[in-house]
Amino acid sequence: MNSTLLNSVLFVVLFPVFGSLFVGIAGKWLKKPLAGIIASCSVGLSFVISVFTFFSLIKLPPDLRFFDKVFFQWVPVGHFLVNFGFYVDPLSLLMIMVVSSVSFVIHLYSIGYMKDEEHFSRYFSYLNLFVASMLLLVLADNFLLLFMGWEGVGLCSYLLIGFWFHKKSAADAGRKAFIINRIGDFGFLLGILLIYHTFKSLNYNVVFSNAPLILSHGSGIATAITLLLFMGAVGKSAQLPLYVWLPDAMEGPTPVSALIHAATMVTAGVYMVARTHVLYQLSPVSMGVVAFVGIITAFYSASIGMVQFDIKRILAYSTISQLGYMFLGVGVAAYSAGIFHLMSHAFFKALLFLCAGSIMHASAGETDLRKLSGLRKYLPVTFWTMVIGALSLSGFPGTAGFFSKDDILAHAYVTPYYGKFLWGLGIITAALTSFYIFRMIFIVFWGDKQKESHPHESPKIMTFPLIILALLAIIGGYVGLPESNLIHRFLSPVFLGTAVLSSNVELKTIMVSLVFSLGGIATAWYFYLVNPSLPESMKKKAAGLYKLLLNKYFVDEIYERIFVLPGRKLSSFFADVFDAKYIDGAVNETGKWIKTNSEQWRKIHTGYLRNYALIILIGGILLLGFLMTKIH
Repeated sequence: MNSTLLNSVLFVVLFPVFGSLFVGIAGKWLKKPLAGIIASCSVGLSFVISVFTFFSLIKLPPDLRFFDKVFFQWVPVGHFLVNFGFYVDPLSLLMIMVVSSVSFVIHLYSIGYMKDEEHFSRYFSYLNLFVASMLLLVLADNFLLLFMGWEGVGLCSYLLIGFWFHKKSAADAGRKAFIINRIGDFGFLLGILLIYHTFKSLNYNVVFSNAPLILSHGSGIATAITLLLFMGAVGKSAQLPLYVWLPDAMEGPTPVSALIHAATMVTAGVYMVARTHVLYQLSPVSMGVVAFVGIITAFYSASIGMVQFDIKRILAYSTISQLGYMFLGVGVAAYSAGIFHLMSHAFFKALLFLCAGSIMHASAGETDLRKLSGLRKYLPVTFWTMVIGALSLSGFPGTAGFFSKDDILAHAYVTPYYGKFLWGLGIITAALTSFYIFRMIFIVFWGDKQKESHPHESPKIMTFPLIILALLAIIGGYVGLPESNLIHRFLSPVFLGTAVLSSNVELKTIMVSLVFSLGGIATAWYFYLVNPSLPESMKKKAAGLYKLLLNKYFVDEIYERIFVLPGRKLSSFFADVFDAKYIDGAVNETGKWIKTNSEQWRKIHTGYLRNYALIILIGGILLLGFLMTKIH
């Protein structure tokens, strides 16, 4: 690859950083559209460099598509040396193209969506920094630099979820996301420390090349490292049991939700497991944990999404569920399939969230399904693009989600021992997914209960990104056609040894999955268009189950009772009792003792010279007497 082009990869990260700094500092002197345009262009330039790098890379033979570009020594401390370098290979290149392209579209959409926002420049400054952190994360060539990007997206998510910090709900949601992610990141950091202890390096090339030599297959160290790393992924990618921050993240602006769910933050955990697959392959236990956590989370979240009424929360639970599919993919060693679904999900989930923003724009910010109806004739572009996104999420034939989701399910089916269970739960989840997303579509866009207000289609700066993402949600899947599977061929140098499925297995699993997905759509159609009274009667018949799902299995309440309330009581005890009585008490008593003794000792300071001379004389006599006794 051209050395100049390889050096220019640094600007994939620097352009959004420069954009963030410029818009953040000069924002108060910039007119609103200009600040958004500058921020959007900075991300667009990152995408352009990514595309040029891609075309340069594919000209090379597959085994030569790996470059570790070191820019400078970053942390030289004794024997501990970490460079600031980027690892350019098919995986990182695909990720930066997905991140920069989807982020660019979301930036454009934000110009229209946030046009009335007072803190317009601050918003775009945070947005640029968010993208830069994610790009740094996927390009890093060592675990410390990865961790820097990892924490960067965590910080930016806190800033953007709580962007409207004057609202208590937004401030609380940002704090919740930050704290829960710190729990996962604690394990992630321990995993990195254990990697350094084991390999005496944090560089990918050193760790991955030596892993099969130092770690035996199934060893305790390999399992400990991978489970600790996965703990970080569970927090960052919102999997059980640390998923609870993501539904509340809806308090931020809707384009932020699109960015978090589609291109940044939550996909970091999936990428990390795929990047460190060499370590995970040495631990069958960890691979099983990843697969089971993924599929159980997918089913669990889809079941909650079936009965929710807030559009953005439905989409949030959908994201948690789809991330579960991705972890299922990488957990059964179908790494290319997992990354393929990450890519297709970025397209259709960004589309669905931006469509939700368009609905809110047309309905004075309303997100409650019970207050929305009959918008099909008022929002034609939003309607058709959202239907395309819903079809792709459901795995409808010909859409991106169809190819990527079924690729994962097919690999799960052939996994030894527990593969049939994973596959079975996966197709049930597919049916639930189709049901809840089309439940939302039918309620919002059909019906005739129009409100007093007169909804209108969003401006072109918002609808144009919807059209782009709708096209990607369709054509994006054709790189993974079962016969050619271009994305598998592109990523195969990274994921050596990934099983290639027979066409018979793929066809069988696709047909069964398709029946379940279409069944979910048909059920939603019958429930909400043909017989609208049926959901209410079903709700009464299964009141206990409905209450359980509506209240999200009461997990937040359980966490509140087990962790939050005891934590508050413990904090109050330390603040009001232990600190006041023992810490402050010790300081205060020490001060009192010094003050009391000072009162006594200061009496010997009379200010008379004769008294001081007498004391010196007495001291001299005593010292002389002491010395004479030692002589004798």
